[in-house]
Amino acid sequence: MRAWEVHRQGPVGTHAPLRLVDRDEPTPGPGQVRVQVRACGVCRTDLHIAEGDLPLHREAVVPGHEVVGVVDAVGARASRFVVGDRIGIAWLRWTCGRCRFCRRGAENLCVEPRFTGWDDDGGYAELAVVDEDFAYRLPPELDDVHAAPLLCAGIIGYRALKISSLPPGGVLGIYGFGASAHLAAQVAMAQGARVHVLTRSVAARELALALGAGSAGGADAAPPEPLDSAVLFAPAGELVPVALRALAPGGTLAVAGIHLSDIPRIAYDEELFREKVLRSVTANTRQDGEELLALASRLDLDVTVQPYPFAHADEALRDLAGDRVNGAAVLVGEPRDDPSLQGRGGT
Repeated sequence: MRAWEVHRQGPVGTHAPLRLVDRDEPTPGPGQVRVQVRACGVCRTDLHIAEGDLPLHREAVVPGHEVVGVVDAVGARASRFVVGDRIGIAWLRWTCGRCRFCRRGAENLCVEPRFTGWDDDGGYAELAVVDEDFAYRLPPELDDVHAAPLLCAGIIGYRALKISSLPPGGVLGIYGFGASAHLAAQVAMAQGARVHVLTRSVAARELALALGAGSAGGADAAPPEPLDSAVLFAPAGELVPVALRALAPGGTLAVAGIHLSDIPRIAYDEELFREKVLRSVTANTRQDGEELLALASRLDLDVTVQPYPFAHADEALRDLAGDRVNGAAVLVGEPRDDPSLQGRGGT
């Protein structure tokens, strides 16, 4: 099969960190299923891994953790899905189930987690495997390309929104407006919030207003009213004090990215005092994923996508790095002749 792998970390504009290779087809192990990949979202975390903002956990790893595919082989003792089912593979792909965090329902904080496209091969490939317990059934209302961004951008944005403690009918500020933010904004507005978007991209501001945001301004601009809650999606630590200053007393700022540049000194009296809260988002639970997918189906979210052929994954990452993607970039798989859709093919 064909797959893109990270062969040397570095800036996508000069180092070409990805290369397209031929690999042996993966075989699903016990409790696993294999999918023919139809679509895979291009997430900023993929960019962080390719460029070296995040260390490699595995040499020559295949990125991609917003994977939509059709089951074509089922491993031993796997019974949740059958050949022909359409499922999704997301960022969180395994947790220990034993540590104190898993036992209390906070599996996103598991001490021994594994992540798709970082610890194990992901969806920048023709085939991918996953433990069936960590796969998702997908809403039939969404086609493959529009479903893919929900599996990380959607889920993480939803979790960030939950922990931002946005009150009913409250005022939300969103800093950065890419794949995750444009979905979280729609969920917030559907729940009655007024949303103000702060981002450097003119195209993203236009998208925000088209989706119903109350205002859209520059990343370091002041919103038109104090914020009850804010979510920082841009990986820019210098915006943390900016967002904190924009919060009303008792407001919460949730930082949604897995990577953030250094945060400058925070002035306690001006930026954090009066019971403001600064907190981070770490991965997600499977419950977050199920809740988001149910909401996506019920709310008819407008998933803005920019499709790329599978063979242009490197171009998609370059465009993402250069802020040339409006909404979510998605790799589109090419049809693959496969006569092996015949049930259990694992070990």
